[in-house]
Amino acid sequence: MLALSRRAVTLAVCAAVVIALALVAALAPLPITIAFPGLTANVLGKDKGTPVITVSGVKVRPTTGQLRLVTIAATTPNATVHFTDVARAWFADNRAAMPRDSVYPGGGSVKEINAQNQKEMVQSQQAATAAALKYMGLSPSRVKVTLRLADVGGPSAGLLFTLGVIDKIQGDGHGGDLTGGRTIAGTGTISASGTVGAVGGVALKEQAARRDGATVFLVPRGECSDATARLPHGLKVVPVTSLTGALSALADLRAGHATPTC
Repeated sequence: MLALSRRAVTLAVCAAVVIALALVAALAPLPITIAFPGLTANVLGKDKGTPVITVSGVKVRPTTGQLRLVTIAATTPNATVHFTDVARAWFADNRAAMPRDSVYPGGGSVKEINAQNQKEMVQSQQAATAAALKYMGLSPSRVKVTLRLADVGGPSAGLLFTLGVIDKIQGDGHGGDLTGGRTIAGTGTISASGTVGAVGGVALKEQAARRDGATVFLVPRGECSDATARLPHGLKVVPVTSLTGALSALADLRAGHATPTC
């Protein structure tokens, strides 16, 4: 009986230690960021009362439909994230637990990260304007494009900005809209030459797009696997690699033809 009692005490002590360690692990902060669907914005419309795209030096046409850029939101780099937060994100379709360094590479303060995001946004807008004007054969010395969008940073809106500028100026080239009256969302960086690049966070961006009424989602082809992993019902994914490819896919949609698929 004495030996059994000692064994029981030992087991009880071990169990208590394990429970204590588990509690410490659950409450300890982790180098993790929790991401979730962010805001979307129609680049053909207004943001806080100001047109997102303003063009001078050439006639601008009225548009119908929407071209919505999409974003993800995330806990700040200095936020405290626990194991319980990560566990909830694992089992939620509208959350993702990601290494903090993958969301905020290089670290830095919140102020520094926001400044970097704004710098990337400006560069993205410049590339988007250059790609759009080059496609339309317009001189940047003659046509001035201003892009304004508050509370959004980073380079991932490049493709949608480019499409928005083209739709504002020439539409589909035959008097119609690029959108065909649809609400189309998308993501992807763009170079001045019109190459579309990957961005990340596609699955969460799709949810934001569908939430805000999009039925079509343009995605960099290299991110097809992420785009189809948890595709929201009612959202059609169209992979693209270039501006001309995106415009061709939109033309197919307007004509009721088959479009590229992942």
